[in-house]
Formats: sequence, structure tokens, C-alpha cells
Amino acid sequence: MEAFLVSTGIVALAEMGDKTQLLALVLAARFRKPWPIVAGIFVATIVNHALAGAVGAWVTTQLGPDVLRWVLGVSFIAMAVWMLIPDKLDEGDVDKAPRFGVFATTVVAFFLAEMGDKTQIATVMLAARYPAWVWVVAGTTLGMMLANAPVVWLGERITRLVPLRAVHVVSAVFFAALGLFALLS
Repeated sequence: MEAFLVSTGIVALAEMGDKTQLLALVLAARFRKPWPIVAGIFVATIVNHALAGAVGAWVTTQLGPDVLRWVLGVSFIAMAVWMLIPDKLDEGDVDKAPRFGVFATTVVAFFLAEMGDKTQIATVMLAARYPAWVWVVAGTTLGMMLANAPVVWLGERITRLVPLRAVHVVSAVFFAALGLFALLS
């Protein structure tokens, strides 16, 4: 249960102001069809994070416990620093006309945008940290949905209410704490 709860909280915080959250806002503004967008985000996240979780679980079989502890500790601390750098969405990240419909466009755009993203890297690290990587993937997926579904339905109003800099600092503190915990345990 710890893997699920920690993964949910970390990814929900890490996703605030992330490029995929900005992508969710752009898709919502462009297509104005929240259900297929949210379903597309869910499918893309499940697939992407399941792959990331499998990589994280595989890493634990390849590295000894001491090496893994140092890799995880340094990675979490690096993630804390990365959290302090806000993402920006590139202009060409979303096609103007959905050739394959809103759902398929969202799945493809979200899956590609999530490649190498903070939350995908966090999923790899969390899956390496916790032996129950399926719970990590479930938690990171829930965290993504908690951060992105309200953006799709509430749009720009929600981004005005949440001080993104504060969320980034809180996320950085959580990642730094996990990194220190990994190094010191």
C-alpha cells in the first residue's frame, strides 16, 4: 500500500505544471470533448507507466543492493532539482485537426509527450525502489489522473488557483527526502 500511496502523491505533485498537464489543457481547449481526452490520457498513462515500471523492476534484478541504493538516492535528488525547472509545451506538440479522432490523438500525443518526462522517470525510480511495481504503476497512473482530469474539465480556471511554483518546491522536497532516505537507509 505504501508503494501505491507514495507513487500517487509524488506523481500528482510532479505533474503540476508539467508539459503533459499543459498538453491536457491544450487538448481540452482545442477539442472541447473532455471524456475522450480523459480516457486517452488514462490509456496512454497506463501503457507508458507500465513500461516504465517494468524497466524499474528489471533494474533491481541487474544491480546489487548497494549500487541500487546509490543510484536511487542520487536519481531522486536529481529529480528534486529537475522539479524546480518548469516545463513548457512546444508549439508543434498538438496537431490542429485530429486525423484519428480526439481519443486516438490524445493517446498518441500523451504517450509521446510522456516519454522521458519527469513522471515517467519517477515511475522507473519508484518501481526500482518498491518491490510491488504493479502498485507503483497503479499509483502513478492515479496521480496522473488526479493532476490532469481536473485540468481537462476545469481548464484554465484551475491553473490560476494553484501556485505552480509552490507545488514544484513541495515536489522537490519530497523527491529530495526520498533520495536522502535511500542514501541513508
